[in-house]
Amino acid sequence: MKNIKYFLQFICIIFLFGIFKIIGLKFSRFLSGNIMTLFGPMFRSKRIIFSNLSKAFPNLDEKERKKILKKMWFNYGQIFSEYMFIKDFRLNQIGKKNIVIENQNILEKVKKDSKPVIFISGHFNNFELLAMQIEKSGIDLAALYRPLNNKFLNPLMENIRKKYICRKQIKKGISGTKELLINFKKGTSVALMIDQRVSQGIRSNLFGEKALTTTIPAQFIKKFDTKIIPVYIERKDVEGFRITFHQPLEFSKEANIQLITTKLNELLEDMIKKNPDQWIWSHNRWK
Repeated sequence: MKNIKYFLQFICIIFLFGIFKIIGLKFSRFLSGNIMTLFGPMFRSKRIIFSNLSKAFPNLDEKERKKILKKMWFNYGQIFSEYMFIKDFRLNQIGKKNIVIENQNILEKVKKDSKPVIFISGHFNNFELLAMQIEKSGIDLAALYRPLNNKFLNPLMENIRKKYICRKQIKKGISGTKELLINFKKGTSVALMIDQRVSQGIRSNLFGEKALTTTIPAQFIKKFDTKIIPVYIERKDVEGFRITFHQPLEFSKEANIQLITTKLNELLEDMIKKNPDQWIWSHNRWK
């Protein structure tokens, strides 16, 4: 039964991708944003979403929450439509002004130093552009990702990612962590989202409540004294993005895994607060 559901989802998505290609990026964003606004809430638990928002912003009234979620679903839809145009983003055919890079010099320094670093971020708009932009800058990069549950759709999305976003795609999990380590030792930098729910990690505060959180960045800091570079991506208007690379984080030698992970979650909180409607609230982050 599950395979039938996944196959039907795959057919629908392929159909929509075909429509997007025909009508172009501008109209695809509008169409997909409205489709997701209408149907997204039907496939995700409203209880989980409202619970997440309540944890992060306990003083928000119901009207404000609904406003944030409506924008979130529209943003989600825009990201979905943009997969069909990721090649154009990669080849600068969308327009250079549509992706503004803040602190490009940080990337240039990483490339010049030839020492691998860890880039961290969260699922903000459009998170796929993050690894793409780093790799385009000439940095050898591996991106950690979570495969889709849909076995029909996942190969298609993996192909898009490997071809146009980041060639080295590493699956999340124990084997993936080992692969990351091997690549890192060879001089490959790593990009990962620290807001993903993981099966292995430590419970660290996120908006005042414990959330199972990856310790990969903290482990690399302790083992290799590597630099951690936070990155924030935001949608500035209908067509444009800003990707901000922050200065590398520094931790004392006495800082332990728990402390480092907590500090990174605090940084993630600040990013979420900046544009709460641009973070994906549908994940069961505090499970």
